[in-house]
Amino acid sequence: MPSKNSIKTYTENGFYHIYNRGVEKRIIFQDEQDYAVFLSYLKTYLLPKDEQSLMKIIADPQSDWRDKDQALKLLKLNNFTNEIKLISHSLMPNHFHLLVNQKSSNAIDRFMNSLGTRYTLYFNKKYKRVGSLYQDVYKAVLVETDEQLLHLTRYIHRNPNPNPKLASQGDALRSWQAQLSSLPEYLGLRRTEWIHPEFILPFFSKTNPKLSYKSFVEQIDDLSLISSLVLDI
Repeated sequence: MPSKNSIKTYTENGFYHIYNRGVEKRIIFQDEQDYAVFLSYLKTYLLPKDEQSLMKIIADPQSDWRDKDQALKLLKLNNFTNEIKLISHSLMPNHFHLLVNQKSSNAIDRFMNSLGTRYTLYFNKKYKRVGSLYQDVYKAVLVETDEQLLHLTRYIHRNPNPNPKLASQGDALRSWQAQLSSLPEYLGLRRTEWIHPEFILPFFSKTNPKLSYKSFVEQIDDLSLISSLVLDI
């Protein structure tokens, strides 16, 4: 029997919770460099590709060969700027969560195949291993309601710490930056061009603390609403 959410139904303009974990629940982010590399891959896939500048580097006889080689690799690299919007994310030692909006019906599959293959190649080379890094094919499940969408962002942002206490913005930033989630973008503490909290924040108040996203994410979540959309630990 196929594992939960491994069979996917893709729709145009759909919102999806995407997740995967290491084979046998093993660690897939062993140090800060691993987290940084995974995030850098997301950035290069989701930001617009400056093809004109890259072509100038390649054509310039004064350019270093290493710069030319890097520019050529970036030109060949897949780009999903107009197809995928990353709404929220969290990276855990042995798994990750992405909440995305896709424009075309096959964008997620191409995006995740590129991301998964690229990170596996990096990881296997660094740690001198072979074979699959992930437990199975990535999981992607369609979000069907606004309520599910909001609760999923809370689930994702609480995943590193089930009982966050965001006493102050400074404390929240220090705590959650270390956990590598998109929560600082939602609290207005950090701006990242390729993360899009604007899909979520209009549902919350900017002036009433009790109705803010910060208040929402601190509340205990009822997972029954999203039980079909999340990872079985």
